[in-house]
Amino acid sequence: MTKIYLPRETTALSLHVEEVILAIRKEATKHDLELQIIRNGSRGAAWLEPLLEIEYEGKRIAYGPIRAADINSLFKADFLHAGEHELKLGAIDDIPWFKQQQRLTFKRSGNTEALSIDDYRKFNGFAGLEKALKSDKQEIIQTVLDSGLRGRGGAAFPTGIKWQTVADADADCKYIVCNADEGDSGTFSDRLLMEGDPYCLIEGMLIAGIAVGAELGFIYLRSEYPLTKLILEEALIKAREAGYLGNKIQGSDYNFDIRLHIGAGAYICGEETSLLESLEGKRGQVRFKPPLPALEGLYGKPTVVNNVITFASVPLILSKGADYYANFGQGKSLGTMPFQLSGNIKHGGLVELPFGLTLRELIEDFGGGTYSGKPIGAVQVGGPLGAYFSGDQLDTSLDYESFSAAGGMLGHGGIVVFDETVDLLKQARFAMEFCAIESCGKCTPCRIGSVRGVEVIDQILDAQDPSDTGHHYELLEDLCATLEDASLCAMGGLTPMPVRSAVKLHQLSTSTVNYREEADQ
Repeated sequence: MTKIYLPRETTALSLHVEEVILAIRKEATKHDLELQIIRNGSRGAAWLEPLLEIEYEGKRIAYGPIRAADINSLFKADFLHAGEHELKLGAIDDIPWFKQQQRLTFKRSGNTEALSIDDYRKFNGFAGLEKALKSDKQEIIQTVLDSGLRGRGGAAFPTGIKWQTVADADADCKYIVCNADEGDSGTFSDRLLMEGDPYCLIEGMLIAGIAVGAELGFIYLRSEYPLTKLILEEALIKAREAGYLGNKIQGSDYNFDIRLHIGAGAYICGEETSLLESLEGKRGQVRFKPPLPALEGLYGKPTVVNNVITFASVPLILSKGADYYANFGQGKSLGTMPFQLSGNIKHGGLVELPFGLTLRELIEDFGGGTYSGKPIGAVQVGGPLGAYFSGDQLDTSLDYESFSAAGGMLGHGGIVVFDETVDLLKQARFAMEFCAIESCGKCTPCRIGSVRGVEVIDQILDAQDPSDTGHHYELLEDLCATLEDASLCAMGGLTPMPVRSAVKLHQLSTSTVNYREEADQ
């Protein structure tokens, strides 16, 4: 029986993969063919979705992007036996876009049936947990420390140090909390992982629980991910039935369970203390620090708060060893990063590679340049609070230290591309407006400063004489300095980063245009 793989994943669903499946079933019935349709996760190539794969002579042969209208011609081309067709991409492992990546965390995504525990085990699943169950707690933490794993949610704080702090804390109860409130524009790696390889997240949280002495974990999932919710709910049930959650994990002395909590759509709840407030049933507002969540987190107890990709990186580190993981990357940026390409980009999707390649290599070699075909005008890296980089800055190395030195941040790995038609002053306004809308309102600089910032930029945009806006720019800089220095959290503290960088690029492009006009005269 021929196996056909089609993703059960949000991007594929939005591109009508269910209609494709229905068309395949109808055509198979017409020809009296028996087929097995397997719902795998996405491989992250959004530009090829829905991506159809068939198993033929020991290989996975890909066709895409597929629409329901293509099914009749695919059957005529005998695609079930790898027949030639204009949408045929060839063996999935030989396609350069996939072949040139180095996937560690996303190695299983797309290869396995997402909710099959047997499939998960076949691809080294639960090998890290098995090792953790046989290890001393400190050994687990030391392995994570030695791997150099840093938080992939944006702050890049060393994961092992956070775990060590929670493990050393004296308390009668501890918690593991997964921040799956993936709200940054241009980011989707958490969703792809949870929809395509949910047991990897569960295993990572289990290992964290064993390491710090916690028996209960929470996944705080953003409400805008309804399919992810369904998949996680089913994965948690199956994991319990298989003895991977609950009491006496796999016959050991360890107890651990996970509860799924759905957020209320507030961007600020991506900040860990706001998330904890929301998880406790309160309004999502930032807490004062100290105390740190590692000492007084959920319900006042020591709590590990990491994001999805951080937890999902742990099983491989435990199973393969710290040195294996640390051999990827460069400097203090070790391991791999799932970079997410979106915006005005020809080949958008998720690309997992070690730290150290350049922004240019990622955008040109994997992204294929702009979708419009026009030159790049700007690239925003690190979500809505990340800096804008010009086309002249594309040779910046993609690692934490290099981006910090260049005045930006990698954040969650989201990269949004704009061509030369972008209005950077309007992008600066968007950053201030975003802060004004999403602020929790607890501190004055963020709550009021962002509103004033929008007003000032509007005055610049409405000015009849651009040369008479110098005092507006000075006021905008004063507001940015206040936001940066006096805000309670990164919401207000980082808003000046996109504002300043966008304004700077706008002024540079304007001065260049004026210079050219004067030269022409």
